[in-house]
Amino acid sequence: MTTKRILVIDDEEDIREVAQLSLEMVASWDVLTASSGREGLAKAEVEPLDAILLDVMMPDWDGTTTFQQLQANPATQHIPVLLLTAKMQAADQRRFAQLGVKAVIAKPFDPITLADQVAKSLGWDI
Repeated sequence: MTTKRILVIDDEEDIREVAQLSLEMVASWDVLTASSGREGLAKAEVEPLDAILLDVMMPDWDGTTTFQQLQANPATQHIPVLLLTAKMQAADQRRFAQLGVKAVIAKPFDPITLADQVAKSLGWDI
């Protein structure tokens, strides 16, 4: 079984670190990070990735804009995207579902169950 490679895109350094540590420790996945949508898109274009965890609320490009850029790019449109958000109202959930993201994970997330949530959303075994 090959190790999964995940890209975490979040403008908050502590969130990136917690997500990276939890996915590496719990699931032994290879985790890359980016602090902005533009940086994330640049990494996704050149790195082989199995999934992207994408923050919704970011300056410059927000999660929706970043997701649309990923979908418009032939090099990245195949990568499943899961959103990380503190906005969990029903209207937000519906809007995110219509975008075509694989799942929405609430922030703050539980570092112990994050890998499980990602794996379940994508049909992976860990």
